[in-house]
Formats: sequence, structure tokens, C-alpha cells
Amino acid sequence: MNDTQDQTSSPPARNACKVELRVSCKNLLDRDTLNKSDPCVILMGQGEGDWEEIDRTEVIKSNLNPTFSKVFTLDYLFEEVQKLRFEAYDIHGSHSIDTHEDDYLGGMECTLGKIVAQKKIVKLLSLKYGKNAGKSAITVSVEEISGNNEYVELSFSAEKLDDKDLFSKSDPFLEIYRINDDETEQLVHRTKVIKNNLNPVWETFKVSLSSLCSCDEDRRLKCLVWDYDSRGRHDFIGEFYPTFREMQTVTEENKVSWECINPKYKLKKKNYKNSGVVILSELKLLRVYSFLDYIMGGCQIHFTVAIDFTASNGDPKNSCSLHYIHPYRPNEYLNALVALLEICQDYDSDKKFSALGFGARIPPSYEVSHDFAINFDPDNDECEGIQGIVEAYQNCVPKIQLYGPTNVAPIINKLAKVAAREKATKDASRYHILLILTDGVVTDMGETREAIVRASYQPLSIIIVGVGNADFTDMQILDGDDGVLRSLKGEPVLRDIVQFVPFRDFKSASPAALAKCVLAEVPKQVVEYYSHVGYGPKTPVLDSPTSVPNTPE
Repeated sequence: MNDTQDQTSSPPARNACKVELRVSCKNLLDRDTLNKSDPCVILMGQGEGDWEEIDRTEVIKSNLNPTFSKVFTLDYLFEEVQKLRFEAYDIHGSHSIDTHEDDYLGGMECTLGKIVAQKKIVKLLSLKYGKNAGKSAITVSVEEISGNNEYVELSFSAEKLDDKDLFSKSDPFLEIYRINDDETEQLVHRTKVIKNNLNPVWETFKVSLSSLCSCDEDRRLKCLVWDYDSRGRHDFIGEFYPTFREMQTVTEENKVSWECINPKYKLKKKNYKNSGVVILSELKLLRVYSFLDYIMGGCQIHFTVAIDFTASNGDPKNSCSLHYIHPYRPNEYLNALVALLEICQDYDSDKKFSALGFGARIPPSYEVSHDFAINFDPDNDECEGIQGIVEAYQNCVPKIQLYGPTNVAPIINKLAKVAAREKATKDASRYHILLILTDGVVTDMGETREAIVRASYQPLSIIIVGVGNADFTDMQILDGDDGVLRSLKGEPVLRDIVQFVPFRDFKSASPAALAKCVLAEVPKQVVEYYSHVGYGPKTPVLDSPTSVPNTPE
């Protein structure tokens, strides 16, 4: 039955965002004497402590270039640094892992955010103690699969398949590959083996629509039917090439079928018709755009930091100053800045961040500025990576005179104008986050409220972190959690774009706790903005090496 629904309601709940990771390897080390290695990849996660196993793939018999059908399903949280480790092993016996070094084929570490932002990563494997595992490499690609995101559910069966076995019937399994624009093939799904059956009914499975056909209904798929062999030498039964558009014609009354063709038999046998028929009996489709759709579609998140250099911070030469540059430990401004940038850097491909200051007298004329580049380059306020901002800040502090007042509306207006230029492109290509670090209540509250209302119509979110021990009660006005923020004229914000937190609430916690708190609302804000303007995500650009048949579990 074709059960298609288009849902454009509220975005997915924070804890409901899940992704699938697909893994393949190339040129693995051969640890076996008589045969090739029997590889398995273990996925490990790291929280506050040691690495712990999350899941593992199936074992691929006698193969140094495996493409695993097992999919790792993980909760994805934009606001956290989610560290992952992939370890490849040569497995002996029943899915057990020997502790000997000889069974270890290599590993690699990365963050889930980096995989999501790049859609696919390829990295060389390393042995223990940093030794290179030759040319061994691992490829990890990502798809989103939440219950209210974009995926398709398919039910396949077959009839009258060729019998490849001498003393029993074939043990068939089905593989589905997506054919990419460059003619490479990506394994989408491999069914389980149905033993001794020429009329198999394979288990219903779910797969993301982008994984299946890159959201292109007319993209040709390559479907292969094999007779399973325990030594990995599967017998080819036949193939067919459907499109997703053809699949969608299935109804409860009329199933869709394709002849399973073996090209060699077709050439050699005059009366050859087919090697069986593969039938799609049911298809269910659910569509809604999510934060990951936009990120994986190529949306870049540009991060701008604005630092309060008003006199209330104290003389930077004094160790009690919030801007005191300690030789061995960072101050609160740097702690907050680095904690948030460690998250956001995964989503900005050029790793260049704008860094601004306000409330100081700046050289050479030492006039008060509420909008200046801390690298003192008026034509380019961007710094190279986290270290670039840290160095620019440390170089800036001794050269300026802390002054006042605490006016933040000029910087919000400036960023809103920059974001408006992104909006003019009429696509979901770039979203902005403005981090304001301040030690006190803003002086221009009325102008700031006006600026936030105007900014709420642009691809922009604002995070305000209160540094120091000031009374930040009035700052809650800017955070719309307790009610809708309005301008002095009564105009409401289009959407809630401001998150405020006092840094002192996180002094005894890890930097990750601060980032988790202030960035948690960003995915929802991104989706709300693009939903309002009606911009869908760009189509992801996916490519992958041609896959080879492996042993299914």
C-alpha cells in the first residue's frame, strides 16, 4: 500500500533526532595465514570517562575491502561534542574479539558533528601507539532516520528464483545500491538470507530517502539477488534496475514487480525469460524537513563573537579583572568562547570566525567604538579557527582602553544586515550565530529589543553569556522563554532567537555543559526560520566507491 504523508508541522523533538552511520573499509591488513581477515568494525563512544562499545557491524568473511550492511543508529545532538571511535578487528569464532594485538586491524577517532557536517569522511586507520596501518582506510557516511523525518519503508519478496544449489534450494538475499551521478554505487540495504527458499519474503526495512535515491525519484537503483555462500563466494542470480518513482506506483491491490535478469543467461540461452521475479508489496513514505536535512544539504553555520570591553570589567592589568590575561589559565571570557566554538567549528567549513568588540576606546584615535574588529582589520574581522580568536583577543586587550557604555544593538544590527544578504540568496546556504559575552546589563535595552525584533526575520540566532557576578535579572527580558519579546512599539519577534545564561551557573561544570545549555535551541531556531521563508534544504552531494558483494549476517 502506498501510504504517503507530507508533514510540515513542528520540528522533531530534541531527543528524537537520530542518524544512521554506514561503514566500509579498504585495504585492511591480512591477519590470517590461510584465508583473508574476517573483519568487523566496533563503534565506541566517549563521555566523561573511558571508551565504551556502542555497537558493532556483522562479520564479513574473508574480505579486506568490506562494505558492512549493519547500520549504526545514534542520537545526534548539535549542542554536544560527541566523540566516536571506530575499531576494526579480525574476528575468530562466534563474534568474539581476542585481546591479542594480531586481531586489531586499526582504528580512527572523530566527532559525530564532523561526520554530519561533511556527510561522509574517509580516514586512514592507525594501529595502537600511533603506528600507521598501511593503506588501510575507513569510510563513514551519515543519513538521518528519525520517526518524523524523511524515510521510506519497503517490503520485498521474490518468486521462482533460479536454484543454484545441487542438493538443496538457493539461499537468496537482496542488495540495493544507489547509482550516484559519477556512476559509483552506494550500498543502501542488504537483506538477511532466507535459507533454502526460491520464493523468499524478506523482512520489511526502513531507509532514509536521501540514502535510497538522494531525493531524486528518477535516480536508477541497482538491485542484485544472490545465493548465499558461507565462504563469501556468493552465486549471482540476477539483477534489476528500478527507480523510486516506479516503486511509488505500488498499491494494496496492485503490487510492483521486476524481472530478475542474469545478463549471461540472456545472451547464451535462446528461450531465457528471467531468473525469477522480485516483488515490492508495500511502500510507506513520510516527509518533513529537519535541522539535519539543512546541515547535510550544505547549510553552513557562521559564528560571530562579540566581547564586552567596558570599564566595569576592571583594569586588565589587575588580576581581579575579568579581562586579566593569566599566563597559565584562561579567563571566563575565553572559557565561554572556546566551549561554544568547539561545537560550532564542525559546521563551518572554512573555520573562520568573526570576532568583534564593543564598549572600548580603540587605537589610533581612541574614540569609543561599539562595533570594532578585535584584530583591528576593518575590512576583514575573521580569525583563523579557535586559536586565531584567542590570539586576537590576547593581542587586543593591552592595546585598548576599557570604557562604556554597554551598547549591543549596533552589533546585532550589523549582523542582521549581514544575515539579510544571505537571505537574499533565497536558499538554505548559511545561518549565523552571534555570541555576545558581557559582564553587565545592556545600557541600550530599548534599542536592543528593537534590533532583536528585526533580527528575528533573518537567518540569525543570538546567544548572550553573562560573565562575572553582576545582577543579570533584567537580561531575562531578552530571552523569550518567559513570554514573547516585543519592541518598545509593541511589535513581537517573529521567532525566539535569544538564549541567555549566566556563566557563573556553569563554573563548577565542564565547558561541555555550558555549550549544551546555550546551543540546545539552535536546531529548532534554524528549522523555524527556513520553514517560515519556505526554503527547503539543498540536495546532499553524495558519492562513494563502488561496492563489492560481501557476506550478509
